[in-house]
Amino acid sequence: MDDRTSLALPAPLRLVGFGIQLREWTDEDVPDLVALYDDPEIDRWTPVASPFGTGDARDYLAAARTKRADGHAVQLAITTDGRTALGEILLFHSAVDGRDVELAYGIGAAHRRRGLAAGAVRLMVDHALRNTRARRAVLRIEDGNTASEGVAGATGFVLTDDDPVVRTAKGREVVLRTWCHPGDGGRPTGR
Repeated sequence: MDDRTSLALPAPLRLVGFGIQLREWTDEDVPDLVALYDDPEIDRWTPVASPFGTGDARDYLAAARTKRADGHAVQLAITTDGRTALGEILLFHSAVDGRDVELAYGIGAAHRRRGLAAGAVRLMVDHALRNTRARRAVLRIEDGNTASEGVAGATGFVLTDDDPVVRTAKGREVVLRTWCHPGDGGRPTGR
């Protein structure tokens, strides 16, 4: 039996609320995607390597479309006007427990501290919990990433007592702590 939640969400997906508009990426977004991911903070806290150029952005979008078509992930541009991409939010099957969905996000350097990540997380977690069979919506955050911990707290996620998740990214081990959203019934643990 496959315990993975279904991410076969309708396309194109557009979510609006909290002063945010989430939409599918387009080929016209390549310059915005380069500006988003070719950044030291994004490089530090995400598995996306920097430098990140135009070719990398095209490859990234192609991979995102494949994951979307296969029902494995949804990657949306974060905008305030429905046009200019200021960041990205991802929804994907948790590799730790396929019954969970995991969210990740990144905001371009010029657009941080405006509540964009929090608005995008609120929109996406609400949509995910209403439209998938997910047991939980989770964030996995590396110790020291105080910005993401702040977003987690501001959007109602709580730190769980789940075992730390260890992933390898860019040649180094990353230890992640699991945060879950109380919209999942308030379960603070995955055990």
